[in-house]
Amino acid sequence: MTNSTTAQRESYRDTVERLAASQKKRAPGAPAYSIYINRKIGRYLAAWAFRAGLTPNQVTGISAAFTFTAIVLIASVPPALWLGIVVWLLLAFGYAFDSADGQVARLRGGGSPAGEWLDHVVDATKTASLHIAVAISMFRFFDLPAGWLLVPLGFAVVGSVSFFAMILNDLLKTIHGGPKKSAARGSNPLRALLLLPTDYGILCFMFVLLGAPAVFFVVYTLMFVANLGHLSLALVKWFRDMDSLGGKISTNV
Repeated sequence: MTNSTTAQRESYRDTVERLAASQKKRAPGAPAYSIYINRKIGRYLAAWAFRAGLTPNQVTGISAAFTFTAIVLIASVPPALWLGIVVWLLLAFGYAFDSADGQVARLRGGGSPAGEWLDHVVDATKTASLHIAVAISMFRFFDLPAGWLLVPLGFAVVGSVSFFAMILNDLLKTIHGGPKKSAARGSNPLRALLLLPTDYGILCFMFVLLGAPAVFFVVYTLMFVANLGHLSLALVKWFRDMDSLGGKISTNV
């Protein structure tokens, strides 16, 4: 039975339930918003996209359109209450569609290397450019000493290193036969709550404060400190994990 035939014969609810039954296990390091809210919203969007005949790459494109529209607005429009709400909604929908593209791929029988590559490239671009947009906004519209611009620039570094390290962890574990995230241990609800400051969904929601620049900057800085601390601890653990894999990688010099 083809994908189009399946979509025509089953109801929207059936599609959602079929997707829920095939849902990937929760990664042990995933924070609460991503697990309990974003994944569920992504499931409903994935069911809609599948029934509409959209491909995973098209869903990735929708995600990118929402996200980068928000990023352009942050950098180009003076902070205001309405702007904060609009930016939050755009980023939140972008994040939900980012969850949906992989779920659409599962509904269609599996993704492709090109689709995974596209998804990761979009994620890597938004990870850095979101904080660069904040730096531009602070430079143009905030009444702050120039030195404070190091906060969003540092956040961009932390986000990029975190994203690359996690992707590299999975790649090296696959090459050397190490345990995958889903097989390592189950998701801990308390840990998921403690990791909320590192949750991209919470970062998105924080932009509702953009209309009050002083409050936004304080909360943004605290999130940067929390993410920097988490990355510092995680890098030590990840290095030990990689060291325990053993083996050698051939290199061409």
